[in-house]
Amino acid sequence: MRTEIDRRAMTLLASGHLATDFANGALPALIPYFKDRFDLSYTLSAALILASTASSSVIQPFFGLWSDRRGALWLLPGGVLLAGVGIALAADAPSYWLVVLLVIVSGLGVAAYHPEGTKFAAYASGTKRASGMSAFSIGGNFGFALGPIATGAVVAWLGLRGGFLLVVPGIAVGLALVLRYAQLAALAPSRERQRAPRTGDDQVGALGLLLGLIALRSLAWYGLITFVPLWEVSLGHSKAHGNHLLSLMLLVGGVGTIVAGPLADRIGMRRVLLTSLVATPALIAAYVAVGGVLGAICLSLVGACIIGTFGISAVLSQEYLPSRMGLASGLSVGLSVGLGGLGAVLLGAIADSVDLRAAMWTAAVAPAAAVLLGLRLPGGRRRAAVALQAS
Repeated sequence: MRTEIDRRAMTLLASGHLATDFANGALPALIPYFKDRFDLSYTLSAALILASTASSSVIQPFFGLWSDRRGALWLLPGGVLLAGVGIALAADAPSYWLVVLLVIVSGLGVAAYHPEGTKFAAYASGTKRASGMSAFSIGGNFGFALGPIATGAVVAWLGLRGGFLLVVPGIAVGLALVLRYAQLAALAPSRERQRAPRTGDDQVGALGLLLGLIALRSLAWYGLITFVPLWEVSLGHSKAHGNHLLSLMLLVGGVGTIVAGPLADRIGMRRVLLTSLVATPALIAAYVAVGGVLGAICLSLVGACIIGTFGISAVLSQEYLPSRMGLASGLSVGLSVGLGGLGAVLLGAIADSVDLRAAMWTAAVAPAAAVLLGLRLPGGRRRAAVALQAS
């Protein structure tokens, strides 16, 4: 059994994660421009996030099942390319509904990549499961953070038509994945080991609690991703200022991932996850109530708390369902996160019927409810033996 992380393979997998989430992260930065161009309500603006999360997240368990039953390594380069092409075409689409369609296309690429990428990241992690998955998550975190920065710069320079340049990371990384296909294929355990019965280790009830926790956490997360730029505009700041704060939250989240993974390997995944959930509501509340520099600091720490534990929750899902790692990844990274995206539309409806401040306060409450589910979770094994039977 491999004990150390395969760093070359992990770098490649994290780069694919970066490229897909770069495409995903570009959308929130485009929403204020779409709102002006098509005269959208808050609900219709949030519906773009719903279209993205429904296609990029809710469908992921199906790709995970496909991966578990047949193997689907080709989904890695294919998903990266599709994600980039979809968002690049959406940027300058002439109608709102065509934007929705192209956002869905991009989301399907994201959905195709994540279960297979997460599974192979587990294979490449050796015994350092939380650290390895955090390394994989860092790619996605920084991709999502760079998405708004690059999109804002490109649109400010070339207008929405310049959004065609958003396809560049997908093409570059997709080609790299094709060229290194054989190296990645070698990470997979033998067919005999993959088919070995391990259903006795499955903890379906624990997985259900974890998925509920992730959904509540994601409601707050997607609420912030959707409404932070619009919230800042409502306070009299520029669209660029809102996108900068969003990028700050995402970048600090990447730093949080670097810290959280190794820490979870040392003191336990459940402990780190619960600590982050306890801190998140107060930090969101401080951002909304105080604002200014202190509010920006609190918002950035929200990113560290939420993004920093994405990898941890993915590892826990695989440990709770070791017989179906692809499905576990699709459920934790996909479906439960997608349910949080549905919550973004609910927050949009609250913003339209009450006001945007009420929607932001609602986003602060959801992680507090997630703590109650987290308290009932069994601890992770913190060992690779669960599903990493790669040599």
